Amino acid sequence: PRHIEFQIFADQNGQTIHLGERECSAQRRFQKVIEESPSPFLTPALRERMAMAAIQAAKAVNYLNAGTVEFIVAPDGEFFFMEINSRLQVEHPVTEMVTGLDLVRWQIEVAEGHSLPLPQDAIRHQGHAIEVRLYAEDPEQQFMPASGIIKQLHLPATGPGLRLDAGFCQGNRVSVYYDPMLAKLIVHADSRALALHAMQDALAGCQIFGLATNIGFLETLIAHPVVQSGEIDTGYLDKHVDEILHSAEPL
Repeated sequence: PRHIEFQIFADQNGQTIHLGERECSAQRRFQKVIEESPSPFLTPALRERMAMAAIQAAKAVNYLNAGTVEFIVAPDGEFFFMEINSRLQVEHPVTEMVTGLDLVRWQIEVAEGHSLPLPQDAIRHQGHAIEVRLYAEDPEQQFMPASGIIKQLHLPATGPGLRLDAGFCQGNRVSVYYDPMLAKLIVHADSRALALHAMQDALAGCQIFGLATNIGFLETLIAHPVVQSGEIDTGYLDKHVDEILHSAEPL
């Protein structure tokens, strides 16, 4: 199956809208590895059906503010409700990149009692966005979390098509007490093909010394044909992770 989720917002005045979908089918042990918007799997008709189902689910529980309605989608397009995550998620920047909207600001304004800044018909999507998470972990040791001091940290310069949400800098210690995510790398381009290429370039500009990271694994995965074609499903990585880890050097 595929994992596809819809970003929703609802205000105190009865307005509930969606801001499009994110596909998170590239997963390892149910942990999202690559997130993108729009989904390469959805047709316009299926996208509309799922968006309406997401809004109906939110309305059924009188949902308020930001949330994510998550679905499992069968190969034939039949979809099943999983849950509503009552928060902005780690991958919300991909929605911000394709809509040009500040969802954190929206969340604060709605919490203050204001109406949603835009109605449904004013939401616009442009281009394609992809996010990966840089982790302190060792892919060769079954992705065991790593700890230690970041001796050197080189990350690409941000700009209109590249966003970096980082939680560490050079000299910081990564402890064993918290999630090992170091940063989120998000790219945006006019098409999915260009976004994939931009992500490969961005990952090539990432170097972290002092502890193990998943940068090399992400480089190989982004270049893999099943990702390039948009055909990866939720079970693929768990079945083929060794093949990806020991494939040829990334392009």
